[in-house]
Amino acid sequence: MLSSLPPREREIVDILYERGASTVIEIGESLPDELSGSAIRAMLKRLEAKGFVVREQSERGFVYAPSVSDKAARKSALSQVVRVFFNGSATSAAAALLGMQDEMSGDELDELEKMIAKARDGRMP
Repeated sequence: MLSSLPPREREIVDILYERGASTVIEIGESLPDELSGSAIRAMLKRLEAKGFVVREQSERGFVYAPSVSDKAARKSALSQVVRVFFNGSATSAAAALLGMQDEMSGDELDELEKMIAKARDGRMP
């Protein structure tokens, strides 16, 4: 979904996920290189028309936010990674993550175990 966006538009959406609702000025301050306010507004208008961004009036002026929750965006991005890099195998992706166990804390590994147990309990025999 987000991967279909041109790089600059994707960069703006990424900023909105990272910062939360932001004004044109705040978005411009977060970009790695300078871009005019009118150029940012034009991209935001396109993103709004494509359904990636919503705009609301606030005391700071218009603020822009992603239209899709970060949870849904993460799931979509992860699905694409699993499809492209792991031939659609969630098991292979999980194995790759578990191969990084040296970088995981004991609490993170415990959380993974709990999620696996919960996933098993949710399945019908």
